[in-house]
Amino acid sequence: MSREILEQVESLKRGTVEVFTELELAQRLDKAAREGRPLRIKLGMDPTAPDIHLGHTVVLRKLRQFQDMGHKAVLIIGDYTARIGDPTGQNTTRPMLGTEQIRANAKTYFQQAGKILDMSPDKVEIRYNSEWLADLKLADIIKLTASMTVARMLERDTFELRYKKGDPIGVHEFLYPLMQGFDSVSIKSDVELGGTDQTYNNLVGRDLQRLDGQEPQIVITMPILVGLDGKEKMSKSKGNYIGVTEAPKDMFGKTMSIPDELMDNYFTLLTDVPAEQIAILTDPFKTHPKEAKVKLGKMIVTQFYDEATAEAAAAEFDKVFAQKQLPDEIPQVAIEAEPMTAAKLVLHCKLVHTGGEAKRMIQQGGVRVNDAQISDANTQITPENGMVVQVGKRKFARLIVR
Repeated sequence: MSREILEQVESLKRGTVEVFTELELAQRLDKAAREGRPLRIKLGMDPTAPDIHLGHTVVLRKLRQFQDMGHKAVLIIGDYTARIGDPTGQNTTRPMLGTEQIRANAKTYFQQAGKILDMSPDKVEIRYNSEWLADLKLADIIKLTASMTVARMLERDTFELRYKKGDPIGVHEFLYPLMQGFDSVSIKSDVELGGTDQTYNNLVGRDLQRLDGQEPQIVITMPILVGLDGKEKMSKSKGNYIGVTEAPKDMFGKTMSIPDELMDNYFTLLTDVPAEQIAILTDPFKTHPKEAKVKLGKMIVTQFYDEATAEAAAAEFDKVFAQKQLPDEIPQVAIEAEPMTAAKLVLHCKLVHTGGEAKRMIQQGGVRVNDAQISDANTQITPENGMVVQVGKRKFARLIVR
């Protein structure tokens, strides 16, 4: 096996959790090089939500790495499987989505994934799994289910826990990993990428390909990116995320809030910085943590915008947080000059979503009016022209009295 192939394998292993198997990956890369054909690298997504965040980009970046090596990304849009809902990590049966919502979510996903992937026709193939799954007859489905035992299904953590607790498991949920695996058979994938939460589903694909007489796909699993809270996986519902379409200043500011212990993980999964340099950047005796975060923040903003925008976002952050000055651009909010409680003022400015959140932010000392901290949610405030309301470190509003 050539040195070039071995170097490719080492490069592709960066940031991965497991490769099933490394030897097969090397052999498949070598065979593709000799035959002069690109490998088909599969990534499936169920369009249950339209927006993606940095957590989603971990596997997209690995897919882009394969593209840069000359291989083809095959994006499988699970418009059919989304009607079932992936039971992975779910404690209850997930609701089924309608076709219109699925298509709308997928369109947004493509637009955002294009910030990472090369969307050239020769570099990416987009397929909807309804192409093959919708045509399956009952006999085909029974044959498919015969390839898996109930005992094997219950090995899966999600099903095992729900079964032991006596929680309901729909028979249709057992079909999900089989249908996802059948996607691999249908598009003849060479490699399938996914998060560690997709390991079971992706390995089912290997089994089904083997039964179909195909070479089983190599499965590469990527870690789940921990969110800004440093505890749970990055998730929009948990509010610990950085969205790929966020404003540059918000993207940079959120990056600066990452716990120090996550820096190695973020540099490894979200950048191309060499491992030896990451070791220097994440060693507090060699690089100040703030300096490392500034570098990371600039790199992340540059990926989704450009270098000049990243520099501007960094300068704005320094102005607001280091020098305690107001940002250059503050949204204006029209308001009547009538006294109101601090909680209602914050809610009126749309700096929070609910009155309860407003009260909580005030109690935690996170609300300031004209740079004076507000400690009581019931404090009466009379709006004045030009008054600045601040919530947390990054949310501002300037009042315009009508």
